[in-house]
Amino acid sequence: MAFTATVLSWAILEYRDQMEAVNQLEPAQQALKWITDFLLNAHPSQNVLYIQVGDPVTNHKCWDRPENMTEKRPLTQVNSSVPGTEVAAETAAAMASASLVFKTADSTYSSTLLTHAKQLFTFADNNRGSYSEKIPEVATYYNSTGYGDELLWAASWLYHVTADQSYLEYVTGENGKEFAQWGSPTWFSWDNKLAGTQRALNVGVIGIEITREEHF
Repeated sequence: MAFTATVLSWAILEYRDQMEAVNQLEPAQQALKWITDFLLNAHPSQNVLYIQVGDPVTNHKCWDRPENMTEKRPLTQVNSSVPGTEVAAETAAAMASASLVFKTADSTYSSTLLTHAKQLFTFADNNRGSYSEKIPEVATYYNSTGYGDELLWAASWLYHVTADQSYLEYVTGENGKEFAQWGSPTWFSWDNKLAGTQRALNVGVIGIEITREEHF
């Protein structure tokens, strides 16, 4: 869900004029806000993020509308004791990118998203650990191959939102050397954001003539 929100935000930011021309900008923003409202509620405190609703084993036996499901639906969270860097960092990226989408239309909501994005990024970075290792029952369905790409992805979005050089240095410094695979990304997916990170930095940073405001 968080990755979907980040990519939807990116699409809105890249193709705002085209969406507006065919009367799809507002529906896209509404769809994004539905997700980010959910994510805000899933982040009740700085170092707690609820990442799953339901039991994947039970739920995969019932392919029905949520309204018809009566089974117990337990909540799963990551926190300081049970870290989940991937999901926390991706949620930070989702909120940071969405804060750009809503910056003009709803500045208060945009600021709220940015606050949560910063908190989640700090939580993800300071409490490193793979959620599919710490919560092994999720590995059967959405097993993560690593969290480095999510950290760089989130920092890149936070840089675009804030223009804070510390986020850029995070990506281009030691963390970039460790995780980025500069010049040789493979694919762009929910489990690998390196290509997206490099593309975002290429347009927003290396392309000096294109400022952050002009690009977005």
